[in-house]
Amino acid sequence: MTAPLPPPDDLARTVRRKVARRLLPLIFILYVVAYLDRANVGFAKDDMQRRLEFSESAFGWGFGVFFIGYLFLEIPGALLVEHWSARKWFARILITWGLCSMGMALVRTETQFYLARFLLGLAEAGFFPGVIVYLTHWFPRRDRARALAGLAFGVPLSLALGAAFSRELLRQDWLGLDGWQWVFLMEGAPAVLLGVLVPFVLPDRPRHARWLTPAERNWLENTLDAERLEIAREGATTLRQALRQPAVWLLALGIMATNTGGYALVFWLPTAVKGLLADAGRAAGSADVLRWVGAVYLFGVLGIYAAGQSSDRTGERKWHCVAGLALAGTFLALSTLPDVPWRATFALLCVAGFGAFFWIPPYWVLPTSVLTSSAAAVSIGFINMCANLAGLFGSAAVGEMKSAGLDDRACLLFLAACYGLGGGIISLIPIRRRAS
Repeated sequence: MTAPLPPPDDLARTVRRKVARRLLPLIFILYVVAYLDRANVGFAKDDMQRRLEFSESAFGWGFGVFFIGYLFLEIPGALLVEHWSARKWFARILITWGLCSMGMALVRTETQFYLARFLLGLAEAGFFPGVIVYLTHWFPRRDRARALAGLAFGVPLSLALGAAFSRELLRQDWLGLDGWQWVFLMEGAPAVLLGVLVPFVLPDRPRHARWLTPAERNWLENTLDAERLEIAREGATTLRQALRQPAVWLLALGIMATNTGGYALVFWLPTAVKGLLADAGRAAGSADVLRWVGAVYLFGVLGIYAAGQSSDRTGERKWHCVAGLALAGTFLALSTLPDVPWRATFALLCVAGFGAFFWIPPYWVLPTSVLTSSAAAVSIGFINMCANLAGLFGSAAVGEMKSAGLDDRACLLFLAACYGLGGGIISLIPIRRRAS
């Protein structure tokens, strides 16, 4: 006799928990490694600059050129996950971006720096859009926002861990290599190792998951198929139709302004902290600077947690975004006040770090709150493209400001203005009233 099937609610609960437990930890680790390899050049910047004599402008454009390469393959990467194989595509991405990140240790000229950053962006392109598509293969619609919110922790956590790890590596001179070279070699290697592992542990679809029973696979595939049919009955929205809606432009321009400051903050924060320490009469080497930087990012982890808890409990998204951005902009601006003791300046930076990440979880739920499901689906790619373009503009702008002789306080005021502008734009988004 076969055992009776569990009640539908129990089956659904079991499957959803099992999928989350099996997939999300690995995807989270991949996301942490991806963001670290994208941003670790900021940790190595001062030592690279001392050894290679790159200008501030060169670093600004080098940071930003990553996003030009990234944009080339962003959409094709998502399509390959949908129509080919997520595990094979992720393996390709991981191995090539790991090798490109490790190759940064060979850079000697500004041209090589630009090329290495461009290739890293090209190699990593398609990962985040691919993850979003991959989640649609496994998680019913009601579970996707929570899954994405969990991944958002990876951004500040990767930066906090990266600051601590890079701090130790910058002190090393193993095999005659400089510390900044070891930063790229040691932090790029995990991506290569994970790329070898992923094809063996990450199934493409529920039907390939041996850890699901036949009944569990059937329930999950039937649930996802029913959601796809529902979307098909609603009718698809084209990108042209979506771009006629003011909310799409407000979402895109809001995150573009915010990320202009946000990406520049990630890349230039160690330099800014070093300058602020010097102004306070506390000269510090690169390794010591990263101790303070890592603490700022730990407050970012707290910001993401607090935002997820608060916005999910209240169901409110827009004003959570605005509050986080206002906090980041205000406290970044306050951190530039002269003649303030370093510990007070550091406290202001920590509050700014809290706000700089607080807005992220509620923001990515906003498209489905202000647009129809079909319009949100087609608009997210456009919004994400604008978010990544900001990475080029922000870091290049700060590099040019530094080359023109402006100090770190002026650059921090520029970043504060970007956060303020982003919050102002997002505050204008009309919230769509759903029928009760």
